[in-house]
Amino acid sequence: MTTYPAAQEAFSRSAPVRLWEDGFAREPDRYYAALRAQGPVGWAELAPGVPAYLVTDRQAALDVLRDDATFSHDPRPWEATVADDSPVLGMMRWRPNALFADGAAHVRYRTALIDVFDLVEPHDLRARVHRAVRLLASRIGPRGEADLVGDFARPLMALVFNDLFGLPESYGDRLNAGLGKMMEGGAQAAEGEAEYGRYVLELIAAKTERRGDDLPSRLLDHPAGLTADEVTWQVFLTLGAGYEPTANLVSNALSRILGNPAYYSTLTSGARPVMDAVVEVLHHETPLTNYGVYYARRPVSFHGVWLRAAVPVVVAFGALASEAEQRYGTGRHPGDASHLSWGAGPHACPVKQHTLLIATEAIERLTQWLPDLEPVLPRERLTWRPGPFHRSLTALPVRFSPRTLDQAGGLQ
Repeated sequence: MTTYPAAQEAFSRSAPVRLWEDGFAREPDRYYAALRAQGPVGWAELAPGVPAYLVTDRQAALDVLRDDATFSHDPRPWEATVADDSPVLGMMRWRPNALFADGAAHVRYRTALIDVFDLVEPHDLRARVHRAVRLLASRIGPRGEADLVGDFARPLMALVFNDLFGLPESYGDRLNAGLGKMMEGGAQAAEGEAEYGRYVLELIAAKTERRGDDLPSRLLDHPAGLTADEVTWQVFLTLGAGYEPTANLVSNALSRILGNPAYYSTLTSGARPVMDAVVEVLHHETPLTNYGVYYARRPVSFHGVWLRAAVPVVVAFGALASEAEQRYGTGRHPGDASHLSWGAGPHACPVKQHTLLIATEAIERLTQWLPDLEPVLPRERLTWRPGPFHRSLTALPVRFSPRTLDQAGGLQ
């Protein structure tokens, strides 16, 4: 029988920091401060009645991310303790894919994904992004106003990722709606999970019947011999992981750029690379704030806290950024990856270069074509989508001089 230290008993009895509250979306730093006050590991709730350990210290985070002997990605022991209607199950339940696998299964899935994404040449991906920006620009340009979340960042990802995964442009609204509901983890989470699941199942069924020049077809034919079911779950993971965080990365970067006119002018003039703004977001407003989810394989003492098995151990990337800003200020070298937004260890993001290319090309094309973008609201009045996992704007309204694609300097 395991005896828990007295300090752990007090820790578990303390009121958890409730990341499902609306206030977390508005003021995440206040919640992270409350967690850090508990030490390197804080006690939180991801949803009502769903506790978790939140790792808010960089060294402790690295110790979790790199130690696959102590920590597992498999949530099935935890799932047995959670109500069937929990709003976070859509994001956290076990599926046979690279995110929730350990050991040989993880290597098999991850290798297949890396292989098929490596076949996407940078120049081809850049061309896909340019086509998507051009299409969206043709819609918003003549209006002289737009919401850069609903009219640009999210539909851009639908266009690019549907193109990569072999689906037509018309499917974008379904993808956007299903993922959005599932990610927010609220009352519509189960509905969103079901909608997104049907979307992926229909896609794999179509590719099983007839291959195309796309990522699911390449996965189906990969030498690893993945079954159609396994391919379904790799696509469920990668399509969602590509769409939501990248859309948030683009909109969060645009909001920071437009909130600083001097910064914006250096970008539109070419004096400062867009990558600077993207890296700044990864440090200070990372799109996936709390989604490094692990589980102790057995009860273990970790940075002063006794971790129980079957309780999520969540790396709070947003808290790491907040802590670093307090310690070191906002000045960062563009190559500084101390934010850990890409993760570390065996499960580090395998396609970060693809993500960076999509985000930087999209922002660069838009801001060069519309150099007088002006925010309608000051940044402190912008609103954020609820949910414990992400940092995602509800809307980013802007105005600009109306223009069409055939005007001088138009997108080619």
